[in-house]
Amino acid sequence: MGEVLFIYRVVHVQILTGMEEARSTKAHESLPPDPWLTRANEIRTSLKNLDRKQWWMWSSAVLIILLLTIGVASFSFPWLMHFGEGTYSFYLSQAVRGLVGLVLIFSVYSVYQQSQINKIREKLADQMESVAKVELLTEEVYKLAVLDPLTNLHNRRSGEQRLFEEIARSRRHVRPLTILLLDLDDLKQCNDKFGHDAGDIMIRAFADCLKRAIRGSDLAVRLGGDEFMVILPECRAEEVRHVLGRLQGLEIECAGEKVSVTFACGWADYQPGETAEELLKRADEALYTDKRSAKDSSGPRRFASPVPAPAR
Repeated sequence: MGEVLFIYRVVHVQILTGMEEARSTKAHESLPPDPWLTRANEIRTSLKNLDRKQWWMWSSAVLIILLLTIGVASFSFPWLMHFGEGTYSFYLSQAVRGLVGLVLIFSVYSVYQQSQINKIREKLADQMESVAKVELLTEEVYKLAVLDPLTNLHNRRSGEQRLFEEIARSRRHVRPLTILLLDLDDLKQCNDKFGHDAGDIMIRAFADCLKRAIRGSDLAVRLGGDEFMVILPECRAEEVRHVLGRLQGLEIECAGEKVSVTFACGWADYQPGETAEELLKRADEALYTDKRSAKDSSGPRRFASPVPAPAR
């Protein structure tokens, strides 16, 4: 009885396993095919067909050349086609007709193969054009999803994602990380006086200057409106001040009038165990400290120091 129960359990497990495999196979087959993989397979198949037809065409050409060489040699050296008595002898007229027919057949075959090759090339060109259009569309979608349309800087969403990645890298490798927040001064006054186009010119000019002021490993982000963020991995306080110095002295021309582009700034260094929200909050506090100091002081602006992290 125990053996029968054991056999029953084994068969039951095998049946369940087979049903699960069938379900997984059916689910896998029901998945929609990847369009990129399908397009790549189509191009690969077209290339294989093109290579195959070209190989047959060249092989046939070599074979025809060999046969023609043998035929011409038989005309020039009749003794090559005679090996003894009773050997079949070709008449000259029959040999010429045979060679002409062979050449005609090969010509028709060559024209046919060339037409097939041309069709494959046209199909391949259409597929490559479709791939190029898809790549262009993908690039446009990437720009819409990642870049700010006005400044071509990274937008808030991609900037926050990059900030999370840099914080994780800083934790893993124990390397410094600095966040710099920037806020343009008098953008509303510029819009009221010269129009919104002038405000857009100011934002674009500042964004271009910001891209030139940072390193290749840094990331400039437009948070929205006149607010910007810069992610500075492994950047010391002196280097942050160098970046701010490169942003000073920027001017734009509006309605024939020179307008100075000034800004408030605040930055914070990442502290171990700190979250992205806490880091941004400290940088934002430093930014507002700089704004208040600019309003209270009539002299040249002195950029505020970073706000220290609270004790844990």
